[in-house]
Amino acid sequence: MYRVYPVPPAGKLRIPRYAALMGHEDFTVEVSRMPTEAVLTVVGEIDVFTVGRMSSAVERILGDVPPPRIVLDLGGVTFCDSQGLGTLVALSQKARMAQSVLVLTNVGDFLLRVLDITGLRAAVLIT
Repeated sequence: MYRVYPVPPAGKLRIPRYAALMGHEDFTVEVSRMPTEAVLTVVGEIDVFTVGRMSSAVERILGDVPPPRIVLDLGGVTFCDSQGLGTLVALSQKARMAQSVLVLTNVGDFLLRVLDITGLRAAVLIT
């Protein structure tokens, strides 16, 4: 049986209740800020339901006086869909425009493989 959800009016995206059933309540982004860098520790699945929280955290850091380096620690990431991949690339470009660098660290083998297959590995800095 399929459920049909009504399309929300423009600008009013609602996250369906089933998103909580898919494990997204466990998604966290912890921020640790120092003068020369900010470290964001990401845990959980990066997908269409969670990229907004990750983007907001990075954009808040870029909105202040951006540190020279922003580190995304992805050691706790269990999944990343195409929306997540695109967001990582977009955040890297935004950091570059703000005279900062976005560095991905503790990137899992699954994500490295996806970045290689899609050709996006060259678009992000991985240590």
